[in-house]
Amino acid sequence: MSGAVRPALVEVPGGASTGSARTGSRLKIGISACFMHADPARPLFTGKTLQYVEQSIVHWVMSTGALAVMIPSPSGATQRGDATLDDFAQWLDGLVLHGGADVSPRSYGEEPLQERWSGDRIRDEYEMDLVAAFERHRKPVFGVCRGLQLLNVAAGGTLYQDIQTQRPDALMHRDANAYDHNFHTVDIRPDSKLARLYPGASRVKVNSIHHQAIKELAPGFDVEAVSNEDGLIEAIRCNDPARPYIAAVQWHPEFHQAGSDTIDDAALLADFLAAAAAAKKKETETA
Repeated sequence: MSGAVRPALVEVPGGASTGSARTGSRLKIGISACFMHADPARPLFTGKTLQYVEQSIVHWVMSTGALAVMIPSPSGATQRGDATLDDFAQWLDGLVLHGGADVSPRSYGEEPLQERWSGDRIRDEYEMDLVAAFERHRKPVFGVCRGLQLLNVAAGGTLYQDIQTQRPDALMHRDANAYDHNFHTVDIRPDSKLARLYPGASRVKVNSIHHQAIKELAPGFDVEAVSNEDGLIEAIRCNDPARPYIAAVQWHPEFHQAGSDTIDDAALLADFLAAAAAAKKKETETA
């Protein structure tokens, strides 16, 4: 399915758009950091912690004119200054949680079945605090792959630590050799917001790069898509009207290639940026 029309511009307060040449009118979207923890054996930045983002997610967010800003964790051994995650949440218009290391089973009350599935508890805690800060400021949050899993855990859900081990009947959702060229199809729930974003598309093809998946869905969320062959959850959305926009997909929309037969990424991005623009407008009106 690749028939969705890519939005050229997204309206923001003051009649401007994210395509405007004026930097002040552009939406500012925060992207959570990945961590490469200090390693005395690493030849570059030996013994230093690196915080970084993957290029595709940044370019995806910027594709219709928004500004992408990595949100560094203010915590750690080298911490200085008084900037907090709340400062970033107040300044920015929305948050994207992207892929990377496993969510630690300890973050949802389990012990790792194998040491290699221990995940990154430090990143978990940073991102949970980040989500909480954006919620306090009524800013929208969109999760990609690990981001979906983190949002589910943060709200009280659990995960399969390893799909092949705990769901041996399931598809291979991660192929290290194929990586983002590993695909399968998902069914979009007909009564969902996702279905309204992709009218007429009940079954779509997505990339698949994950070995963990949602086991128990967190309270306050609806399932918007499932893998049609094994029933694993592929998209969720918060259904609590008291909370801001929170939605996530298990696939990577930023890896979509124009002209391919995988689901087009445009409608997902436009929906999230529209929520960011609405939050910015409301904040401006109440300032």
